[in-house]
Amino acid sequence: MATQAFEDIAETFEFLDDWEDRYRHVIELGKAFPPLDDAFKVPATKVEGCASQVWLVPTIEDGKFEFAGASDAMIVQGLIAILHALYAGLEISQVRAVDAPAQLARLGLDEHLSSQRSNGLRAMVARIRDTAERAAG
Repeated sequence: MATQAFEDIAETFEFLDDWEDRYRHVIELGKAFPPLDDAFKVPATKVEGCASQVWLVPTIEDGKFEFAGASDAMIVQGLIAILHALYAGLEISQVRAVDAPAQLARLGLDEHLSSQRSNGLRAMVARIRDTAERAAG
């Protein structure tokens, strides 16, 4: 299960022949992602386990999951944008059902990210899932 926004990213990745092009696309996605107000860059929103600084600010409105986020690393900002495409707008029960590793594997990210970046990506997914678990009760 993936959102149309994520399917669009996956489709674009299929047309990009090498990892350098994909890497640049991830960075472009990050540049296009809305900035996070500095007021939200606090310890409570910081995601531990990431090599760079990462903040995620989840919200749930009318049972739908949404989040804002930011990183001080361009590639990680792009990963946040990809996670946003994967999860934003889903019902809480759907967030919990997303197989993020399988979906992200479609993009080849698991093969090309450093172990530190992969750990950070897992930490962001864990934060999203934890938020959905708490919201579901």
